[in-house]
Amino acid sequence: MTLAQLVRQRWRLAITLSAVIVVVYFGFVLLVAFDKPRVATLLAPGLSLGILLGALVILASWLVTWIYVRWANAHFDRRVQALRGADVGGAPGVGQ
Repeated sequence: MTLAQLVRQRWRLAITLSAVIVVVYFGFVLLVAFDKPRVATLLAPGLSLGILLGALVILASWLVTWIYVRWANAHFDRRVQALRGADVGGAPGVGQ
């Protein structure tokens, strides 16, 4: 895999995960804006659907961040190191 391919792969993942968060966030905002009675529905004393969904938006952002970090640590960083090793060509003292 070349560096350009790796960068494209990282860019695709970043755009996809960003789109997920945008959809989740703006979906929540639009729901609050256009369906207040539904968001105001009480699920339990002191807990409305809006509060629950707001907390889930925050959890979704944490989850998406975790997914990216796991991918970067497991795949991206390892491949970058492999490419750096291939570029150096094993010459001692170069790139260290």
